[in-house]
Amino acid sequence: MKKAKIAFIGGSGLYDIEGANLIEQLDIDTPWGKPSDKIDIVDIDGAKAAFLPRHGRGHIHAPHQLNFRANIAALKMIGVEEIVAFSAVGSLKEEIPPMDFVLPDQIIDRTKGIRPSTFFEDGVVGHVGFADPFCHRLHEVILPAAQELGLKMHTKQTLICMEGPAFSTRAESHLYRSWGAGVINMSTIPEAKLAREAEICYAVICMSTDYDCWHESEEDVTVEMVVNNMNTNSANAKKLVKALAKKLDNGRGCGCHGAAKFAVITAPEKRNPETIKKLKTILPDYF
Repeated sequence: MKKAKIAFIGGSGLYDIEGANLIEQLDIDTPWGKPSDKIDIVDIDGAKAAFLPRHGRGHIHAPHQLNFRANIAALKMIGVEEIVAFSAVGSLKEEIPPMDFVLPDQIIDRTKGIRPSTFFEDGVVGHVGFADPFCHRLHEVILPAAQELGLKMHTKQTLICMEGPAFSTRAESHLYRSWGAGVINMSTIPEAKLAREAEICYAVICMSTDYDCWHESEEDVTVEMVVNNMNTNSANAKKLVKALAKKLDNGRGCGCHGAAKFAVITAPEKRNPETIKKLKTILPDYF
């Protein structure tokens, strides 16, 4: 079922793409369950793309309850090869004020293990490389597109992914700053890991909404603050989506394609047939 090669995952405040013409809406079942919501296949100025709201339309799924595996599997099953995700983040640096965009190149996982974070389990063990968690080739497309639109985009930043759903304590916020991290969110892990396992190019565009709780001269982060800043900046995010839709799907000269080729370590005769059947839906060339 090949529907689209590029996909956008919308984060908080980005539930649709204005100006996109809906071609069809897909209600997909995967071996790992249903994704967060129906997937829209849209036409954006002549470019075909899939769109999935990460938390569901109306923001109904908490970060720790998202079915990340179903989200990534569903996109892979409809032919997606490139994902550009959007996420609201808190800033951990003075020079990244609210309303700026950030394109992180590293991530620190501070989730607590209650989120299923791999397709390789239950009798089929696999290990993919994740030293560089985001696709450098996508970065080479995203950054110029943002600059053409005049958007402030910070690069070479480390993203902290925390468990949530409560915001950080002040002590945690200062700890992450001491590590040199630039921004913090609750959703990029395991999304990025699963995309790598599924051999999908993946990058996340972060939208700074607040200064977390470390900044003494700013009020502590609240949902109202996050939503207000997200809504204000959503117009810029949607402009960026439209610009990127026309620039993606131009070949994959990166290591994301083939990332799982030699990942499986379990002996062939020991592999669980039921797990193999599931994996075949997302990695048919290997199973």
